[in-house]
Amino acid sequence: MFDWISQHSKVLMFFTNVGTLLIWLVYAQLLYLGFRRQRRPRLIINRGKKKDIDALCIISNMSAESIFIEYIIAELKTSKGTITMDVTDFEQDYSEDDDPGNGSDGQRRTLTQGNVSDNTRQGPLDSGGFLHIGTFDGLIKRLAREGDIEMAGHRPKSADLQFECLTIRIIGVYGSEDMPVGSERSFDLIDNEHYCTLTPVTWDTRRLASIRQRRKLRRMVAELNSKNFTSSSSIRRASSEADSA
Repeated sequence: MFDWISQHSKVLMFFTNVGTLLIWLVYAQLLYLGFRRQRRPRLIINRGKKKDIDALCIISNMSAESIFIEYIIAELKTSKGTITMDVTDFEQDYSEDDDPGNGSDGQRRTLTQGNVSDNTRQGPLDSGGFLHIGTFDGLIKRLAREGDIEMAGHRPKSADLQFECLTIRIIGVYGSEDMPVGSERSFDLIDNEHYCTLTPVTWDTRRLASIRQRRKLRRMVAELNSKNFTSSSSIRRASSEADSA
């Protein structure tokens, strides 16, 4: 036995070195995957409490570190155009007949000099933390008001106009990184003549964290800041062009 080992010592040494190298490569890969998982930002957009249009729109931070929420953009796609709106801040304007604590979207509030979080959702969201931005029904009605769409319950009053899809897009800053990160998720709106159902287009939230996507988000943030963006509506532009014609 010892004679065989001595005769094949070089071959055994070679395979021993190869085995050691493979073990270190596997160990290094596990360390890298663990580091990458800790450094990967992840925001989840989901329904809460209910599964229909009255469900809360919940944003959860499943990253290892806090994420600073900079913008929350809601986009309502209709059969006649799209309405896009910055819903980061709570809705502030309301009539005397409106109850600030009784809005279906949970957003009708006045500015206070107290807690900043009472007026805006902008700010750091801790790891494992979550917040909600009101109900999907409230978001849709807020977008409909911005697009001058008259509502009848959960749906447009006009039979010629149908709601098709609602997209929630989040733009934030992760940890000490310079470029922004983002997440988005779309929900189909299906009118079954009795009620409007809400169905996620995909099973999971789409991450916007690649280099190309983050550069695009950076340009988007620069554009939003330069224009002091609050909302836009292709429906409004279409109607204006029709009137002028």
